[in-house]
Amino acid sequence: MKQTILLLAIAFMCAFSTKMSAQKFSDIDKSVHDIAYYKTDRSAPPTVKVLYGRPLKRGREIFGSLVPFNKVWRTGANEATEIKFYKDVMFGDEKVKEGTYSLFTIPGAGEWTIILSKDTDVWGAYSYKKENDVARITVPVTMAGESLEAFSIAFKPATDGAYMVLGWDKTRVEVPIK
Repeated sequence: MKQTILLLAIAFMCAFSTKMSAQKFSDIDKSVHDIAYYKTDRSAPPTVKVLYGRPLKRGREIFGSLVPFNKVWRTGANEATEIKFYKDVMFGDEKVKEGTYSLFTIPGAGEWTIILSKDTDVWGAYSYKKENDVARITVPVTMAGESLEAFSIAFKPATDGAYMVLGWDKTRVEVPIK
């Protein structure tokens, strides 16, 4: 009897471990996630952290086509881009309290509207609600000579803070943060 129970227990464990090793994992996302930090210097804690998806150009026309003009965009791929301020900041000319927000944009040919929303952990811009905006500023578009294959966010130092630079293809926008 003990041998039968032992054999059944071993058979069960073997069957269970086979199921566990057959676990399927999703493929690598085609639009990988990335993080951009703004620090006042290398040893300082961050002032801003941005988590975003990086879609690829792949020969497509981007702004005005793949990403339509004058419509709210998640500012990247997959989940809406998330921005965290580690202290109160001036976002353009808007005062923004320390915290985590979603970053949405409304791209245009000559200017973009940059939006911080208190709605976080949202997929895309499908559930965007204007009434949940915390700040909304407008910045001009510039065109670069170099084309970026992947949507990118970086920080560029300024006299009294930094510019959060959004770029894809040849389009660039600079968002002032103090």
